[in-house]
Amino acid sequence: MLEAAHYSAAGAKHKSAFALPKDYFDGDVNEPVLHTAVRAFLNNQRQGTAATKTRSYVSGGNQKPWKQKGTGRARQGSSRAPHWRGGGVVFGPSPRDYTTDLPRKVKQLARRSALNARAREGALHVVESIAFAAPKTSQLVELLTKLGVAESKVLVLTATHRPAVWLSSRNLPRVDVLPYSDASAYDILWADQVVVEEPALTGTEATANPTAPVAEGKAAPKAKKASPAKVKAKAKAEKKAAKPKAEKKAPKAKAAAKKPAKKAAPKKKGGK
Repeated sequence: MLEAAHYSAAGAKHKSAFALPKDYFDGDVNEPVLHTAVRAFLNNQRQGTAATKTRSYVSGGNQKPWKQKGTGRARQGSSRAPHWRGGGVVFGPSPRDYTTDLPRKVKQLARRSALNARAREGALHVVESIAFAAPKTSQLVELLTKLGVAESKVLVLTATHRPAVWLSSRNLPRVDVLPYSDASAYDILWADQVVVEEPALTGTEATANPTAPVAEGKAAPKAKKASPAKVKAKAKAEKKAAKPKAEKKAPKAKAAAKKPAKKAAPKKKGGK
């Protein structure tokens, strides 16, 4: 089982070391995969905009510099040939895409190998909490000094995105701050010392958050506002319930009242 030095949020070292999770820190370092991941990372940083002109793209050179024979010179067909000054370039670079894709599992293996490599070297340090109430470079320098890594290239891995910690490191060229989930194998290998926040390894949030204001008591939960449609429907139902129910008339009597009287049939003329 790999272990790392354990520190408090103030930088005080604990007597007992921190036991790193077995499912991720197994101690195996796959160097070929690390090489592939670093090469892919560096390739992806290239813009690929380098370009030169061949003799077909250089202006001029349409005419023969001198006639073929009779001058004593070597024959020439164009002043833009590669061996002429101002001529085209042979086999020069042209714009291209250097993007190198890696399978997801290869990236994960490379990242795990990089963390294991730093843990085996004793260059991994675990801090209970890394959270500042406001950006302060001197506060971060003080913490790294207490850990004994201020003179090295340091990668600080936080459990979540900590803007105050990141802003505190912008003025330090040898310090980089990243969320634990965003660090790549190259980022980990770039640093000589890695400082990790404990919740990033345990999966639990820190108990105290210095950025949140301290309240004397718990505030009562706010009541949820009902939507206008629900309020309107409720008022309509109450109004309907308040109205007295009218007595229903018998359907037969109602039909008889509405039915018109029958007219007498006209008498036929000349009837017997």
